[in-house]
Parts: sequence; C-alpha cells; structure tokens
Amino acid sequence: MARRNPERRAALVDAAIEVLAREGARGLTFRSVDTEAAVPPGTASNYFANRDDLLTQAGARVYERLQPDEETIARQRVASPDLDTYTRLMRELVGRVSSFRTGYLALLELRLEATRRPELRAILTERVRADVDANVAYHESTHLPGDATAVKLLMLALNWLIVEQLTLPEVFSEAERDALIAAAVDRIVGARK
Repeated sequence: MARRNPERRAALVDAAIEVLAREGARGLTFRSVDTEAAVPPGTASNYFANRDDLLTQAGARVYERLQPDEETIARQRVASPDLDTYTRLMRELVGRVSSFRTGYLALLELRLEATRRPELRAILTERVRADVDANVAYHESTHLPGDATAVKLLMLALNWLIVEQLTLPEVFSEAERDALIAAAVDRIVGARK
C-alpha cells in the first residue's frame, strides 16, 4: 500500500532527482533515494509502486519546480511585447533552468531512460508536448513578436545552450551566454517580423 504523506513523497521525489543527476538512471534505486532523503530503509518502496513510478514522478517534479513564480509571470505579462522584452524573458528562462542544475540533469537522464522505457517515453512526450503548447499559447497571449515556429526554434536552441552551461560551463562565459541568447532571439524572432 502506497503511503499518502505528500510532504514525505515530495522529499523522496526531490531526493530521486538528486540521485538521477549525480548517479544517472542506473544509480536510482529505492535504497539510494532513502539514503539521499535521510529516511529509514524501505521508506521509498512504501511510497512508490515501482522504479518506473519513481522515474515518472521525478520527471513531473522537475517540470513543477521549473515553473516561474507568480511574481515573474505578472511582471512578464505587463512588459511591452518587443524584442528586448523577449530577450529578457529568454535570459530569465535560461537562468531559472540553469539554477536548478540537478533538475535539468535529472531530466536529461530521464530522456535517455525513456528511449528504453516506452511508458516513460509516452509520459515525457505528453509532458514536453504540453510544455511546448503552453509556451506557444503564452507567447500568443502576450503578443510577443514571432510565431509558433519561432517559439519552438528558440526552445530547441536554448535547451542546448542550457545543456552546455550545465555540463561544460567553461565553454561559454556568462557574457557570451547572454549575447548568444540575444542573437538567437534576434535571428529567429526578429527575422520573422
């Protein structure tokens, strides 16, 4: 029987994210999660039906923790819909995602694991598609320049920039990263005016 304490479950899922980022999917076991969460042995197995359940919930939790806070959303909604605002928005996005290093690395591990686990692949595909659709809808509702294709191209380009920042941070300085973000917005969105 799965336990229902939501705070404990969240702590265990957060511990799973840390284990995924540090040890990869092969290192993710109930025992490693118990150790990371500093709970008695057997706790994680009481909260999750199986390892796939834990993997799936870790993926959902990463996306949950990557969401901007209400203050950020409110500030973005009242900003003028121009390329400068778009560039600031993308810099903020890259900064927010990069600041949750273990979450993004765990998500990369989950994506690799999804190539071998059809159920996880289906869930991640659904989640990523929903994220793409939400980004396009947000873009359209705020009347930022560019179209749905530009939003998708920026997502693809900036995701790889984030991977570079998290895995090989010495490749680009912070100033270079900011310049690349501005160039991506200008070339992808500005070119589609």
